[in-house]
Amino acid sequence: MLFNSYIFLFAFLPFTVVGYFFLNRLHTNRYALIFLAVMSFIFYGYNNIRYVPVLGASVLVNYSLSRILSDEGRSETLRKVFLAAGVVFNIGMIFYFKYYDFFFENMNRLFHLSVAMRKIVLPLGISFFTFQQVSYVIDSYRGQTRDYGFWEYVVFVSFFPQLVAGPIVLHNEIIPQLRMPEKRILNYDNLADGIVRFNLGLFKKVLLADTFSGPVAWGFAHTKVVSSPDILLVMLCYTFQIYFDFSGYSDMAVGIGKMFNLSLPINFDSPYKADSIRDFWRRWHMTLTRFLTQYVYFPLGGSRRGKARTYVNTMIVFLLSGIWHGANWTFILWGILHGIASVLQRIFEDVYGKIPKTLRWAGTFLYVNVLWLLFRSENIGQWLRLMKKMVSFTKLTVNPELLDRFALPEISWLLSLLGIDAGAGAGLWILPLLAIIGAFLLCLGFENNYRRNFPKNRRMMLASAGLFLWSVVTLAGESVFLYFNF
Repeated sequence: MLFNSYIFLFAFLPFTVVGYFFLNRLHTNRYALIFLAVMSFIFYGYNNIRYVPVLGASVLVNYSLSRILSDEGRSETLRKVFLAAGVVFNIGMIFYFKYYDFFFENMNRLFHLSVAMRKIVLPLGISFFTFQQVSYVIDSYRGQTRDYGFWEYVVFVSFFPQLVAGPIVLHNEIIPQLRMPEKRILNYDNLADGIVRFNLGLFKKVLLADTFSGPVAWGFAHTKVVSSPDILLVMLCYTFQIYFDFSGYSDMAVGIGKMFNLSLPINFDSPYKADSIRDFWRRWHMTLTRFLTQYVYFPLGGSRRGKARTYVNTMIVFLLSGIWHGANWTFILWGILHGIASVLQRIFEDVYGKIPKTLRWAGTFLYVNVLWLLFRSENIGQWLRLMKKMVSFTKLTVNPELLDRFALPEISWLLSLLGIDAGAGAGLWILPLLAIIGAFLLCLGFENNYRRNFPKNRRMMLASAGLFLWSVVTLAGESVFLYFNF
C-alpha cells in the first residue's frame, strides 16, 4: 500500500489510528499492539500477499534467535554459534531475494556456467526490515533486549510507516515508547503535528518528486538523442527527484509516527547543504549511515587502528552501502566512488579545509549529481556514454519535449491568467526554471522539517489543508517511491 493512495489516506490510516487508541482505552496495551501488528501486515501485503510469509518468517526466526541469545544460562560458545546463524540467516535472505540472479548471472558470464535464473520477486523493504533485525539479534547477544515481549518485537519490525522505506530504527527507539502509558492516549497536539508533517511529506512526493520524475523518465528513454544541456538538466532533475521522493517518505513516516505518539529518528538533515562527501553522508539516509557505522565500521576497528586501516574500513562501509542499494554494478561503483571521495578528504583534510566554503559546496554538489546519474543509469556503460556526451557540448539546444515534461496543469493555468503561455516559445522555460529555483530554495533555504516546530494556529491549519488538497487532487496516478526498490 502506498502513502500516496486514496485507500491509505481515507481508509487505512484513519481506521488504524482510531482503532489503536480505542483498543488502548478498552483493554491492555497487548490488544492494541496486536491490532497495530495485524494492520501493518495488511499494509505490507496489500499489493502482493506473497510478501507476507517472507516478513512473517523473518520475524519468527529472528525473535526465536533473540530469545536464545538473551539467555545468559547458555554457554558463550553456543550463543556465538546462534549469533552467527542469525547474521547468516538475515544476510542469506537478502542475498536470495535481492542478489541471487545478479550473482549467478555474473558467475555464468565469468565461468561459462549455465545456472538458471529464478526471476525472484523482490519483497518490498527487505533491506530495511532485515537490517533492523540484524541490529536486534546483535543487541540480543549483548544482553540489551532481555525483557522485550513478542508483540512489542513484531510492532518494532513491522510498524507500517517505516516498514518498507525506513528510517531504519533501533529497538531502544521504539519499544520503550510503546511501554509509556502517556503514549497510549490520543494526543491532539501530536496528532496535529503529525498531520502537518505528513502533508509536507506528501507535497514533496506528489508535487515535487513526481514533477521531476517526468523529465528524468523522458531523458533515460531518449538517451540516443539527448543533447549536453538535456543531460545536465536530467541529472539535476534526478538529484531533486530522489531527494524529495525519499525525504518526502521519511517526513510522512515521522508524521504518522507522531499520530501514534511515537517519535521516529531523523533520516535527512538538509543533505544538499553539505560541503564535503563526509558531511553529505552525515545528512543523507542518516539511519543507514548509523547502522553501518555501529554494526560494521566500529566492529572492524573504526579509526582506532591507524590511518591505513581507517581507509580500508571506510571503503568496506561504502562498498556495503552500494551493495545494499541494489543488484547492479552501478550501485557498487556508486558506493566505491563515494568511499574514495571520503578517504581522499581524510587524507587531504588540512588542504581541503582551506578551500572557500562556497567552492567546497559547489564541488560536493556537482560530485553528488554526477554519481546520482550513475545511480539512475541502467548500467555503467550507459553512464559513461551520458557523461561523455554531457561534457562534449556538441549540441547545445534543449529538447522542447524535455521542457514540456515539467508541465503542471494548475501552474500553467495560473501563468495563463498572467498572459504567459507556458507551452510555447520562451514560455517553455518558465516551468523548468520555477521548478529548479524552487527546489534549490527548499533544499538550501529552509531548516529540516524534522527540526522545525510548527505553530498550531489557523494559518498553519489552512496551509496544511491547502497542501493536502493540492496533493490529493494531483493523485491522478499512484507513483511508487524510489526506495521501495532497495
